[in-house]
Amino acid sequence: MPSVFVRPSSNLRGGPLLTAAIALAGALASTFTQAAEVKVFTLQSMPLIGVSPEVAVVHLDAASQIESRIGAQLPANPERAQTIARERLDRGGEALQRELAAAYQGVADAWSLGITTLPAVVVDRRYVVYGEPDVAKASARIAAYRKAHP
Repeated sequence: MPSVFVRPSSNLRGGPLLTAAIALAGALASTFTQAAEVKVFTLQSMPLIGVSPEVAVVHLDAASQIESRIGAQLPANPERAQTIARERLDRGGEALQRELAAAYQGVADAWSLGITTLPAVVVDRRYVVYGEPDVAKASARIAAYRKAHP
């Protein structure tokens, strides 16, 4: 959301109440501008820096890592291996199902956004910086771009 600036016209008189309303509008606009959705698409093997708690980090290899855990040390007998894998899935229950669903949702999100290079820092599903592991730095570049191109 672009910043909103309110400039009173010369014929508008309102005194301190109007000044307070303008200041409040500016503060709210600033808050909404800063409340951007930031998502980082990466792999477990790519270390990130400058990640604040409100940033969503999506590891695109999470699903394969979960599948590797389920399929670890299975016997050569396919029937027995299938039984063990199903038992592991059952033991994981709804938590494991949610974990797998979230992992695949991350892959789908990256695909729908057209992510081509990792890491990718995406803001508001509209702006992206590729190849920058410093999330704060990438976010600052996006903020500067948004400011220069309202």
